Amino acid sequence: MSGTAPRTAHDRDPGLQPERTRLAWRRTTLSSTAAALLAMKTALHGGTSAAAIIVCALCSGLWLAFLLIAHRRIRTLAATNSPPALTPRHAAAGALLTVALALCAAALVF
Repeated sequence: MSGTAPRTAHDRDPGLQPERTRLAWRRTTLSSTAAALLAMKTALHGGTSAAAIIVCALCSGLWLAFLLIAHRRIRTLAATNSPPALTPRHAAAGALLTVALALCAAALVF
């Protein structure tokens, strides 16, 4: 055992991790935007039906909710040198929205 004292949360040096995480959130929002637009275009390409419009509206709402959570995290990561951990509530919301968006994508394609 070395003679150094244990490191505390205040001694933590995050390095470039917050920047990499912020850029990952940005890439995710950009790719989800492109995927959402292409899925909606595909769903409405063969003609508009009531079901396709409802699914597109539902998916758009979920997508906007995901973008709001992602943008909030991007701002938090950019604002401080040592950002706080993602809260369990926001992590769960992000995960649930991701699963819901995957289900919407499947519904739009099939």
